[in-house]
Amino acid sequence: MDDDALIIDRQPLPAGIPERLAAQLRFVAEADKLKTVLRASPLAAAERRENDAEHSWHLALMVILLAEYADEPIDVGHAMRLVVIHDLVEIYAGDSPVFVPGADGDQQEREAAAADRLFGLLPPDQAGEMRALWDEFEAGLTPEARFGKAMDRLEPMLLNWLAGGGTWGMPGASEAAVRAREAGVVAASTSLGDVAGLLVDEGLRRGWIRP
Repeated sequence: MDDDALIIDRQPLPAGIPERLAAQLRFVAEADKLKTVLRASPLAAAERRENDAEHSWHLALMVILLAEYADEPIDVGHAMRLVVIHDLVEIYAGDSPVFVPGADGDQQEREAAAADRLFGLLPPDQAGEMRALWDEFEAGLTPEARFGKAMDRLEPMLLNWLAGGGTWGMPGASEAAVRAREAGVVAASTSLGDVAGLLVDEGLRRGWIRP
């Protein structure tokens, strides 16, 4: 697929759709590309890797189910919006696997440019709203963003556990690197941080993580 071409350009919308709605549908169509962006994390239910759309859905479900364990009160709906939006930029920027050395070298620049391009497809008011949500998640300065980031750390840890190691077997996945991901869970939820710690401790004991 030509990354410079919009999906909608291959089958343009019929004439007569109001301009604002046409822009929104153009964005919705372009978001379909998220389903093609593969992450390093394995699925628990099938012998393949997770894609970004599946990951974002899983995080939204986790926010709904696990919000009671947040150390700070959170607006569940707002946290869901953050986790659904946070990886959309990878449509253009691609995924940056955390355990691949150097993969995140220019990640911030690539993702910021992707945010400008992708959210710019929307009407100006919604473009600003989506960009603000993405910036909020990236900065992690609100309780909802911190909890969303915690889910973004916990979900792949759980998938790794269910897969018997998963990405913990990658060259850059030392104990220190895995513990750094664990710390992102602890930052928003003591209870869930304890669970993450147990997963890592047992993963070490079973030889799934290098000491």
